[in-house]
Amino acid sequence: MKTTIANLKKGEKAIIKDFDADVIPLKLLEMGCLPGNTVQLLQIAPLGDPLYLDINGSHLAIRVETAREIEINLINK
Repeated sequence: MKTTIANLKKGEKAIIKDFDADVIPLKLLEMGCLPGNTVQLLQIAPLGDPLYLDINGSHLAIRVETAREIEINLINK
C-alpha cells in the first residue's frame, strides 16, 4: 500500500515522491506540487474534503480524490 497525501494527519510533513502527471491538474504542478518538494497538511475541511496544504510555501486546497494520487515519504519528527 502506498502512502499518499490523503493519508497525512493534521500537522504531518512529507516529501512528494511520485504521481501520475495525467491525473494531477496542471495548476497543482505550477504551484509546486512536484517530486522532491515538501508538503504539510494544515487543515481538513469539516466534511473531510478538501485538504488544505502547504506545499513549499504555497497554501492550497486539493480534493481528497486528487490527494490519493500523490505518493509521499513521511518526514520523521
